[in-house]
This record gives sequence, C-alpha cells and structure tokens, in this order.
Amino acid sequence: MKLSTSAIAIMAALLSTTVLANSSKPVVTDRAFGSVFAEYYLPDGDKTESLEWNYLDKGYGYGFELGYNIDETWAVRFEYARDRLEQLISDNKFDADRFGVDALYNIAGTGMYLVGGLKHFEVEGSHDTQAVNIGVGYRHYVGERVSLFAEMNRFQGLTNDSYGDANIKLGVSMLFGSAPAVAEPTPAPEPVQAPVVVVADSDNDGVPDSRDLCPGTPSTDKVDANGCSIFTEKEVNFTLKAQFANDSAEIKPEYNSEIADLAAFLKRFPGTDVEIGGHASNVGGAAYNLKLSERRADAVAKVLLNEHGISANRVTVKGYGVSRPKVAGNTQAAHAANRRIEAVVTATIKEKVER
Repeated sequence: MKLSTSAIAIMAALLSTTVLANSSKPVVTDRAFGSVFAEYYLPDGDKTESLEWNYLDKGYGYGFELGYNIDETWAVRFEYARDRLEQLISDNKFDADRFGVDALYNIAGTGMYLVGGLKHFEVEGSHDTQAVNIGVGYRHYVGERVSLFAEMNRFQGLTNDSYGDANIKLGVSMLFGSAPAVAEPTPAPEPVQAPVVVVADSDNDGVPDSRDLCPGTPSTDKVDANGCSIFTEKEVNFTLKAQFANDSAEIKPEYNSEIADLAAFLKRFPGTDVEIGGHASNVGGAAYNLKLSERRADAVAKVLLNEHGISANRVTVKGYGVSRPKVAGNTQAAHAANRRIEAVVTATIKEKVER
C-alpha cells in the first residue's frame, strides 16, 4: 500500500513545523471539551486504483469531537467525521462516515500532542471496515477556553482490509466548565526574631561588667580580657654632665638647673639610685687627681642631699681620677674636657597601651 504523493508532502510539512511553547495554555485538568473541524482525506493509493474499493479518491469533509481532559497530559475523545470522496474514473462522489475513540498525549511545555485510536468506516458503495489510527497534532490557545488545532492521522486497516489512509484536520475547540481551583501555596512562617540581649558595659571597653575586674578604665586604654589597662615597660634615663675649672671642685652656676632636674628625676622614680663619677685631667700627680675627682663628685652629691632632699643612701660618690679620660691626649682641649663629673640614672617605667 502507498499514500499519494500529496499526502506524504502534507505530512512532512506538518511534522517539520517548529514546536513552540504554548505559554498561554489554561488549566485543562478535569475539564470536558468539544471541537468542530474540517478535513482533507486521502485514501491509500491501492484504493484509488482498485475496483474492490470502487476507485475511491481524495475528498473533503467535516466532523466534531467530544472529549475529556483527565489531566494536563492525558485526554480521551469521541470523534465523528463525514467526508465527500471522489471517484478516480468518474465525476461520482461518495459519502464516507467515520467514528471512533482516541487517546491523546500532550507533550509537556509545547502545544504538540500525539493521538492514537480505533475507528469504524462506512463508505457509500463499499463495505464497512475498521482501522487503528496514530497521529500528531498541534494546539494553540487563543483564550481561556478556545483553541485552534491542526492534526494529521494515518489509518491502518485491520484484518483482511489492509490499507493505509491519511487525513489532515483543521479545527477549533472549546473547554467546558471552570478550571479547578489551584491551592495557594502556604506562606512560609515569619522568622521569629531572637530577643536582643543587651550586655552591660559601663566603661565601653568591650568587656561586660559581669567580668570586668577594672571598671572605669579610660576609653583610650587598650584592655585585657579582664577589662584592665594593658601596660608596656620601657627604660628612661637621665644624664648629668658638668665641667670644672682647672684644679677646682667648685660647681659652676650654669649647672645648678641641671642638678635640679636630676633631683626631680630621682624623686619621680623613688626606686632608683645614682652614682656620681668624678674625673680629672692628666695634669699633676695621679694621687692628687684621684682626690680632686672625688671632691668634684662629692660637691654635686651635697647639692642633691642638702638643697633637694635626696636621701644619702640613694647617692654614691666615686672618684676615677685620670683613669677614664673622655678625650685622649695632652692638649688644653683634652684637659678641659676631662675635668668633669658624670651621673646617669636609668629607670624602668610602665606605660599604658592605647587603643
């Protein structure tokens, strides 16, 4: 058996149609529908050329459908069609009735669907037959109820009536009834706001009052885990240097303010002591210079004790004579530089670390 060339061309054109998403499709689940259509019917070529089939040729027809959408994917329908078929060898025309049932499978996300069913044919001037059909269609909704469709089927005769007819349908369908209500999704519960816990921190040092061992620390201080100021240690020192005239232990007036500054440093850091070292130039005998250096150191010590109230147990006097020259040599400049006393006080202090 073979289909006519025109039928094959029409089938190919329909199957090559671009599959488009039908985004306007309404909810069809659990809804009935009815359709009317016009069709072009093409008998198998063997029918057209056979006396047994009365030389039946192509023709046009119309019909209707009643169906039910089980869900968004599956539907069933009853179909009735009447065609007016030509006769190849004459101008005669024959009425042909077709009725039966189909199952439809909708392809998700597109307007395409597949169809398969069982049909009964009654053709004027010929005998009745049965056939199974398979086909493909495309449906486009133009409203909430109305859709347009195009469909193509092949009919395969059963038992001894082996033939392969085809048809192409164009029609309009209407949905009946109301769309089933779609349950609104249950809104997610509002998140429960956790209670805001206010932690008391009176001095704003980042350590709660409940474990702050040093309340009231200044805002500029960096604190430890207990809320206490962090300290760092560093050394500070004070150096006193004074020059003397040749063969003299008398303190020159210009050094009085520096001795006062030394006394203030000792009072600020009461845990410190001072050694006053006296020195002499390399002029004269060594024993004499040793005594001279001691007198120079002792003169400064007496000012600290008598005029500034520094305790005697914090002041040590030491004469070095010429053993520790500041400037080597036997020149006038070297001698002047070496007639001196030196006192250095070093203290370790703690300072706060700032934020």
